[in-house]
Amino acid sequence: MDIIDEIQKLKKRKSELEEKLSAPDTAKDQEKMKMLSIEFSKIEKSLSNFIKREEINRKINEAQTLLESGDQELAGIARDELRALESEKTLLEEKIQEAEENLPDNLIMEIRAGAGGDEAALFATTLSTLYRKYAEKKGWTVTLIDESKNGIGGYKEVVFEIAGEGAYKALRYESGVHRVQRIPETEKQGRIHTSTASVAVLPKAREVDVEIRPQDISLEFSRSGGAGGQNVNKVETAVRIVHIPTGIAVRSQESRSQQKNRERAMDILRAKLLDAKIQEEERRMTQKRRTQIGTGDRSEKIRTYNFPQDRVTDHRINKNFHNIAKILEGNIDPLIQAIQESP
Repeated sequence: MDIIDEIQKLKKRKSELEEKLSAPDTAKDQEKMKMLSIEFSKIEKSLSNFIKREEINRKINEAQTLLESGDQELAGIARDELRALESEKTLLEEKIQEAEENLPDNLIMEIRAGAGGDEAALFATTLSTLYRKYAEKKGWTVTLIDESKNGIGGYKEVVFEIAGEGAYKALRYESGVHRVQRIPETEKQGRIHTSTASVAVLPKAREVDVEIRPQDISLEFSRSGGAGGQNVNKVETAVRIVHIPTGIAVRSQESRSQQKNRERAMDILRAKLLDAKIQEEERRMTQKRRTQIGTGDRSEKIRTYNFPQDRVTDHRINKNFHNIAKILEGNIDPLIQAIQESP
């Protein structure tokens, strides 16, 4: 399908959506209204991008004609204009490609301590702080969903949402096992310990992205637990949801409201189901990039933080980065860009 046909197709669909959105029956169905409005917004954005690309192509053709006119002064102006137009077209093409990928902006991140006991839990806390600081630098918001700490304040597990434009696209390849090599504060003989923590980055799904039927889930309610396992609430506000078809179980307990915890648990469940869907599509569509950045398997070691050598190694692209202290302050753009730019 050429670009003109694509534009006509989008215009036709936009008209259909406008008609449906203005129908009296739609106004009575809030869920239908929400789904149609989301699709309308996407169609409008895609249509705008395609029309703009056609306009840029027209200007490029005009500039090339001037370049070949033989007039030196006009050719110089055309050359400068061509450079600007080509740059603008490249940025627009990236936008169109991102829109076609249809990736959500927001994400849910799960970090769990792995091998290494208390030191692994402290490393999970370090990673949690790193990603929160990175989110703050980007102007994104971070919302805690669930946490479980050990006796010295390290995270056995922590789950939080990061919301902001482009957050999932930036952090999606952080999933995997992260390893740390350092001398723990409790180590009296100066020995280097190796510990691990796993990171899972899940796309924050909207209700329209994943359908969850009421009959496909089971709900369990309990009292929220604090550090060491003691109950911190006298009412059953913690929520556990099991998705029966897949066996996926999720939990939320941070809010004092049972309803709020239920909503957050549903968010996690949708994210897990959408993540599985996206990964399956990627496995089907392409293998080249996966071989470069790894399989995406959560059990795969992706990065090592070596404190004695002040070095972070990304094992997927065999590249080293230095100044761990700066990296742990959330300055991970170079690491993220290196993965995204790998062929």
